[in-house]
Amino acid sequence: MTLIICAIVLLILFSAFFSGSETALTAASRPLMHQLEQDEDNTRAGIVNRLLDRKERLIGAILLGNNLVNILASALATSVMIQLFGETGVVWATLIMTVVVLIFAEIMPKTFALQNANKMALGIAPVMKVLVFILAPITATIQFIVAGTLRLFGATNSEAGGQSEAELRGAINLHDSDHDDSVNQERTMLHSILDLTDVEVREIMTHRKSVVMIDADLPAEEIVEQVLDSPFTRIPLYREEPDNIVGVLHAKALLRAIRAKKGDLSGLKIEELASKTWFIPEATSLMGQLEAFRARREHFAIVIDEYGSVMGIVTLEDILEEIVGEIEDEHDDQVEGVQAQADGSYIVDGIVTIRDLNREFEWRLPDEEAATIAGLLLHEARRIPEVGQIFHFFDFRFEVLERKRNQITSIRVFSPHLDE
Repeated sequence: MTLIICAIVLLILFSAFFSGSETALTAASRPLMHQLEQDEDNTRAGIVNRLLDRKERLIGAILLGNNLVNILASALATSVMIQLFGETGVVWATLIMTVVVLIFAEIMPKTFALQNANKMALGIAPVMKVLVFILAPITATIQFIVAGTLRLFGATNSEAGGQSEAELRGAINLHDSDHDDSVNQERTMLHSILDLTDVEVREIMTHRKSVVMIDADLPAEEIVEQVLDSPFTRIPLYREEPDNIVGVLHAKALLRAIRAKKGDLSGLKIEELASKTWFIPEATSLMGQLEAFRARREHFAIVIDEYGSVMGIVTLEDILEEIVGEIEDEHDDQVEGVQAQADGSYIVDGIVTIRDLNREFEWRLPDEEAATIAGLLLHEARRIPEVGQIFHFFDFRFEVLERKRNQITSIRVFSPHLDE
């Protein structure tokens, strides 16, 4: 009987080992293990990564070993209790083994493994590698039976793959901090990088109404004056109508030409100084456009719609601002377009983009159907609202403050918490 009790204790220890190993290996940080293997050439981290690469074999081996030792321990305990208490020993064995296994073979080792997942995973990796290898034939047979049974019931591995981006977004959100602005800024930047493939250039472009253009048929003196008065270095040139853009004039090219002529503007052909116009469709993704900017070594493109009409312009700086936030230099107009009010509301210019508002105030206004706050209001209202009208959408309250003809120019926005 003493030998049997010692065997039961040993089996409980084995059960604790299997339970803790399962928790430690599944809770271990894959990024940390990858870094340890690549940067520090950690052999144990490499073993952990190989085990996790074939997680079905790992879990199968652990569960097989755990069930074997638990069942054997329960059987031995039952035989001891029957010898001591007769037929009622079955009840006592069940109660005692349930408590012992639950506390000492499940909760305690798993709690410890959760608190020391990475360290424990590195420690047990070599042992688990051997066990997985030894039990491989049995676990492979079990996996074959399981897979066949699941197929009979129509179950498929539909969630395999395609989850990396969602998992990455979730990991980024876990590092949210209400008190650390630098952490929140980094989190916003990482989200913006992931959004580059989903956001189209039409959502961030400068609309044609705000684009500075110059008529190529104007006298050279007047064109030079307009270029010097503009805060921009690249300016589209058009002839007869704004949709007929004939080139993009760079201020540096113009100044070089003026220096070459020693300030004499007579005979200066502006259109010859302009670079070739690069037109892109409005549905181009930011990631695709960023790669195109790099490949062509250009920073400026004209955005057109499906009919070939000019919609606006997009620059490399526009895309970079989507990642790092607003970039201002000494020539930028200091116009935010958003004014916080004493009552907690915001007066927002109609041309302010929804993405900028969501990023600045961590709102969740949809930007699939409209790029600007005025466009969102028009889309949801399904009509051109009058000044003073109030609308409730997405838990926000919108009040139209100003309108010029059919364009909404100013809106007061009440965030959800103001109405609580």
